[in-house]
Amino acid sequence: MKIRDDFKLRKVCDSTVVVAVGKASLDLNGMISLNETGELLWKLLEKGAEENDLVSALIKEYNVDEETARQDVKAFVESLEGKKILE
Repeated sequence: MKIRDDFKLRKVCDSTVVVAVGKASLDLNGMISLNETGELLWKLLEKGAEENDLVSALIKEYNVDEETARQDVKAFVESLEGKKILE
């Protein structure tokens, strides 16, 4: 999985947001706000991480069990797919 090139992660004050650029901005009005976990997953997806990579990262970073990490990754990925952010 990979984040489409026309979506960019930006820091605005103390917040992390995703903005659409170019033609993608026609489909996504506004910004998407990410928490710390979302930012971690986003950065990994920019590099083409797969689901198991994301799950492992959450387990390592937040010391959660695999089931919880897998559910969180699934919800995050489904949200991005619903907004057509992943290629």
